[in-house]
Amino acid sequence: MLNSIKQILGFGPKVNFADLMKSGAVIVDVRTKKEFQGGHIKKSTNMPLDTLNNNLGRLNDKDQPIITCCASGMRSASAKRILKAKGFKEVYNGGAWNSLESKI
Repeated sequence: MLNSIKQILGFGPKVNFADLMKSGAVIVDVRTKKEFQGGHIKKSTNMPLDTLNNNLGRLNDKDQPIITCCASGMRSASAKRILKAKGFKEVYNGGAWNSLESKI
């Protein structure tokens, strides 16, 4: 049960985010526009969680690795579930954007 909860929240096996970036991953920051404007990872794309479904067309390739991030990891976990349900194959929860930044 605990492992299932960890996977849902994106705390599964260790992911090498730097390698994902080298292989062409995109970072989708699901915080609000105002939060994003207050600081973000360079070249990340802002798609607030509440508008994610309406912006899926901005993600062209369902095979391209996607790393979601937010302020704490909760919204990015939700975004990961949404993207996986919409057919995106490689989606990773990067957690908090400022922590993810140091891992790439």
